[in-house]
Amino acid sequence: METLAVEIFQPFAQFRNPFTFDYAQTYPLSPKSTVTGMLQNATGRYYDQEISRISMSIHGLFESTFWNYQSFIMGDISLKSHRNKLKLWNKGYPLYNENKKSQRSPSYQQELFNGHYYIFLRGDGEILEEIEEALLKPSRTLYLGRSEDIIFIRGIHRDFEAEEKKVKKSLWLTYPTYLKLRSGDEHLPLKNEKFPVYSIPERVLFRNGDNIISNKAELGPETERIPSFQTVIYTGMNQVLFLRDTIRTEVYRLDDGPIFKIPADFGWL
Repeated sequence: METLAVEIFQPFAQFRNPFTFDYAQTYPLSPKSTVTGMLQNATGRYYDQEISRISMSIHGLFESTFWNYQSFIMGDISLKSHRNKLKLWNKGYPLYNENKKSQRSPSYQQELFNGHYYIFLRGDGEILEEIEEALLKPSRTLYLGRSEDIIFIRGIHRDFEAEEKKVKKSLWLTYPTYLKLRSGDEHLPLKNEKFPVYSIPERVLFRNGDNIISNKAELGPETERIPSFQTVIYTGMNQVLFLRDTIRTEVYRLDDGPIFKIPADFGWL
């Protein structure tokens, strides 16, 4: 197993929390499933389960949060022939039309501005090499989340200092990150249980009946989208974790840059 660290800048983002209804709340950082989708798009390996199995530790922060008041199109969109023209159709009306058109529902949407990411990837060396090449020489636009939320690769780190330590009383984390509350039978031994808890999508499968799809051509009206979720805490900026017990922690130093501390059993998604 090898480790790769990807440094990313993202001007705008919105990682929809599906458990919010009256407004569209965003997760504070990208969930694992969203990063997986970005890597599948970058490599052209859509719906590839091998990439889904890569372990990730996501660190980063956005400079600010703001709200947009937007009109959303509700329900499914299909392509139909109308007056000898192909048009997008929604709820009995054309999506775009001079007169009557499909209804929009206004809602508040929370968005993020100026994101700075370090995403650690751990997996098979050949796959990581393929990902590194795809990110350094992209053949398509790279985005994280919505298709309009493009990203810029600022650097890829492979040869860096790494060591493992046993941490007893406290752990100071500089960059915000997600930590799992549970790993197998082990619970994160936190004393200061003050951090916000999220249920983030970790993996998404697309299935036709009993068959998991592996190609875009297999997508159809009967395709089911099946997410699995992981319960995590979001640590925030410059936070100290006070511990009830000793935890193993991996320490990474990136080219005379920032130092990242990843709890070995709880920091990898």
